Amino acid sequence: RAELLPLPDRVGGRAMPAVEVIDMREELGAGNRSMFSRRLHAALAERLERGEQSVLLLNRRGYSTFVMCRSCGYTAGCPHCDISLTFHQKSRMLRCHYCGHAERTPETCPSCASEHIRYFGTGTQKVEEELAKLFPGIRVIRMDVDTTSEKGSHEKLLTAFGQRKADVLLGTQMVAKGLDFPYVTLVGVIAADTSLHLPDFRAAEKTFQLLTQVAGRAGRHELPGEVVVQTYSPEHYSVQTAKRHDYESFVREELRQRRVLSYPPFCRLVLITLSHEQLPLLVSTGERFAEELRKAAAEEGLLAPLEAGGERALELLGPVASPIPRLKDRYRFQCMIKYRGRIDAAALVRKAMAPFTDRASQDGVLFAVDVDPQVIL
Repeated sequence: RAELLPLPDRVGGRAMPAVEVIDMREELGAGNRSMFSRRLHAALAERLERGEQSVLLLNRRGYSTFVMCRSCGYTAGCPHCDISLTFHQKSRMLRCHYCGHAERTPETCPSCASEHIRYFGTGTQKVEEELAKLFPGIRVIRMDVDTTSEKGSHEKLLTAFGQRKADVLLGTQMVAKGLDFPYVTLVGVIAADTSLHLPDFRAAEKTFQLLTQVAGRAGRHELPGEVVVQTYSPEHYSVQTAKRHDYESFVREELRQRRVLSYPPFCRLVLITLSHEQLPLLVSTGERFAEELRKAAAEEGLLAPLEAGGERALELLGPVASPIPRLKDRYRFQCMIKYRGRIDAAALVRKAMAPFTDRASQDGVLFAVDVDPQVIL
């Protein structure tokens, strides 16, 4: 049984900031339709009055996450990827954050010609605009991919914030760690659920990491810090343990869930992603590849459920459409190998791919093999 290493003390022995979790469902029930809870609004006002600084995290850039017609339900999507386009207010453009496609925002619905085009969701640009409405004269520095694309922009923005030329540093996950400003006494997380419900077994871990990291930006010097976390899932263990700065409890619950579902560290993974412009060809190739892989594993006597408890076991999941089924005009299917014990999974994959080597170059089906993948999207 592995022993958990003790966490290091905070610099100077200072106390970790108090964390308050706000249930945004209750805010909505109380008639508050703003992106800011009443507590976060009051906390921001207090810092402005005292001349202190705040950091706001929203792990989503752009102005709105999607554009939809309220008459027919049409949603503006990328023509090259199965993903909705994000509205960017400054350029008045719709952009795909995966392939870079950009187009003008429609004045009327392309499907039904209705003028009832509305913007849904919240991005960093929209938060910046809302801050200006709620607190006239507030000085905001926004850090996301859009504002930090030029060389030296990170340093320039952070230097300005360190010189107290802004009241609020607003950004995506790039503001969550590595920052040390003495007058930052408030950290606000606009939506803790952004990374929590992704189709990834590491979603809870990544959420806990992000909340813990950004919470550490507050109260790093003489002034005490406070953290306000807004979420629609306040009961989730990653949020509750982050609230208590309780790393050990999070690890125990996360490991328990990983053990039940047979995910790392209780097994290893190999992700094989196939892609092609023609969906029928991709589906047939994926099914034949999976059959070859199962055949190779069966010949080695490896096919067995991981929960059976054997020293060596291998399962194959798929083929199924990837969480993002199409990127850059290529459809995507994936197979996932889960295995435990001394198994040469790479050799099995090579053996299963052998019949497709010539065919892949001829048909254009691309195989991407990721051992111990960090991202499964």
